[in-house]
Amino acid sequence: MKLARYAKKVMAVTVAAMTLAGCSVAASNVAPSNPGFASAGLAKAVARVNGTEITALELKRAEQILLANKPGMQVPPLLQKDFRQQALNQLISTELLFQASQKLKIDDLDHQAELKLAQVKAGFRDPAQYSRELEKIGMDERAFLTSIRRDLSIAYFVNTEIASKVTVTDGEIDKFYQDNPDKFKGEERVRASHILVAVDAKMSDEEKKAARQKAGMLRERVVKGEDFAKVAQEFSACPSSKQGGDLGYFGKGRMDPVFEKAAFALTPVAVSEVVESRYGFHVIKLVEKKAAQPISLAQARESIRSYLRTKKINDANEKFVGDARKAAKIDVML
Repeated sequence: MKLARYAKKVMAVTVAAMTLAGCSVAASNVAPSNPGFASAGLAKAVARVNGTEITALELKRAEQILLANKPGMQVPPLLQKDFRQQALNQLISTELLFQASQKLKIDDLDHQAELKLAQVKAGFRDPAQYSRELEKIGMDERAFLTSIRRDLSIAYFVNTEIASKVTVTDGEIDKFYQDNPDKFKGEERVRASHILVAVDAKMSDEEKKAARQKAGMLRERVVKGEDFAKVAQEFSACPSSKQGGDLGYFGKGRMDPVFEKAAFALTPVAVSEVVESRYGFHVIKLVEKKAAQPISLAQARESIRSYLRTKKINDANEKFVGDARKAAKIDVML
């Protein structure tokens, strides 16, 4: 689990942000343990929301979190100002929601925060990994616990004051189904098994050549009649080896593009040539192919209900924040 990814969700000020999956980064008022966040000037305010300061430290942390959620992303100099404004707007929205949540009484909030902290820590392999992730976003555990407490407060507010008032009628579901026929065409699916001989970037050309040859040898064994599942169980480097290489059913866009193209090109029970993907060398067996079948309204009803409910909650949440901004005293000092 990445704490940066955990943190970004509340900043986005969406429903997902309010499902206790996020860690708010605003107004923690706790000095960071990461030396990279300790430079002079980070304590100064970059904005005030009804008198509550948002500091340069919090803004820097917010920017780091946004970038951490998009590995490899770089902000061009010309867009840096817009990027900082985006991060600051999210901090302001989060602060407005938090201030609204302070008008509600939440039973046992501290205990809930401690439980959530324990749950997050349990998601890491070891304490050192947890500490490293905290350092990446410039937090110590005390600051992180404070942010969890804020998240719980915001989530409670959104759930009780916004989400609880949202309803989706059967008529709205029926209309959405009728208005969006392309969304319910269904898709062609295949069920495939594979044997993977893995490679990585550190391998030499000779090692990769040997891996391809091994895959070719395993292919010959199954083509000549050996049980595919048993060979996969013994030799495949994929976790699916436990199921004899069975990947279950999947549609297009779910797998590595090279693997997917090869799998969909097969006819049932055929075995592919050796296929090279970014993961290594595969031998693929197509088990079954299912043509696209239209999805009925009865089948789609609950997923449509969930989609429309989420959209309504998002819209209501955005409206609340928009109205709160108009009523608030917000000073920006960027």
